[in-house]
Amino acid sequence: MIGIIVLAVVGLVLLFPVVMTRLAKRKLAQLERAKATIADHEARLAAEARAKNTIVPADHGLVPGSELVPDDEPGPEEAAALAAAKAGDWRPAAAYLSADATADLRWRRQRELARLAAEDDGWLRDWRAEHPQDPTAALLHADALVYLAWNIRTSARANQVTREQFESFRRVLLEAEQAAVAAAALAPDDDPSPWVVQTSIAMGLNWPNDRFRGLWAELVKRDPHHWSAHARALQYWCDKWHGSHELMHGFIDEAIAAAPAGSLLTPFKLEAYWEQFAQDREKLTAWERPEVGAALDTALADLAAADPGHPRIRYARGWLAYALTRAGRPTEALEQFQALGHFLPQPFTNFNDPRQAFIDLRIAAVQGAVAQARTKA
Repeated sequence: MIGIIVLAVVGLVLLFPVVMTRLAKRKLAQLERAKATIADHEARLAAEARAKNTIVPADHGLVPGSELVPDDEPGPEEAAALAAAKAGDWRPAAAYLSADATADLRWRRQRELARLAAEDDGWLRDWRAEHPQDPTAALLHADALVYLAWNIRTSARANQVTREQFESFRRVLLEAEQAAVAAAALAPDDDPSPWVVQTSIAMGLNWPNDRFRGLWAELVKRDPHHWSAHARALQYWCDKWHGSHELMHGFIDEAIAAAPAGSLLTPFKLEAYWEQFAQDREKLTAWERPEVGAALDTALADLAAADPGHPRIRYARGWLAYALTRAGRPTEALEQFQALGHFLPQPFTNFNDPRQAFIDLRIAAVQGAVAQARTKA
């Protein structure tokens, strides 16, 4: 009898792990099914939310999201110059950059070529070897060194940049500074470009405010309303670089007051608020403040006075579309989204996913505009 009991106990002991394992597997399977059910439910709710937050772009004079392209995408002439440079031929680039245009437009044209030269400058070295006194090639060389320096540093936060990167960054920027001075000696006296290139150098080398003011005086003496120069100076004067909210707003307010109607410097005030709100970690409702509304009205008037062919008009429309939507003025914002057509300008290019940020905000503008129209009806 005792033997039978012992055998039974032993059997139970041996069987227990098997039973528990089966129970554990059954519980695990039930848990996984429950998780899958919850995930399916959440996915369905998300899909329903997206469906409610979706528009048919064509119904509102908008292009499909799949057709949106970055505002800075090269045009045919620039693309041809870049392709030739990549193949080692500098002549199309020289012709493209020497074509008659404003100083600001010439500066914009050289941007991608300078970025290319920072990666591969063989074609530029050939150009300079054949024409060592060419001011355009000299300027491009200085700007390419600036791009190279910032490529070395990267856009990471300062605490994520190594000592070696910082040392190389500074060394190349000092070389760029010397190149800019050399470019200025070759350039026509009324050309602001060698001074424009130094604005980025000033940021990277931590020029004190008074030295930057001296640079700025030389620049605006040659072109008082140079668009790209103001874009770079705004960054110098913002709180995250070498200024403050007060200095930044003071700088751009003075520039706007001195600029003629249609200059399209006014949207820089909106960019200044962007910098301020981001630095102070303000809520999005900050865009509804009266001072922002006044800046929006000023920018709208400036846009109305601008030449429709102004090369910076999409920048203006991009900032207006963004800020008007955030400010609770969706009907006016929708007009800007419609006018932008296929292009994705700033500030949307500041986001990790520019296309999705653009689409999401224009949906908000459409829905707000529709709601406003119903209220008025």
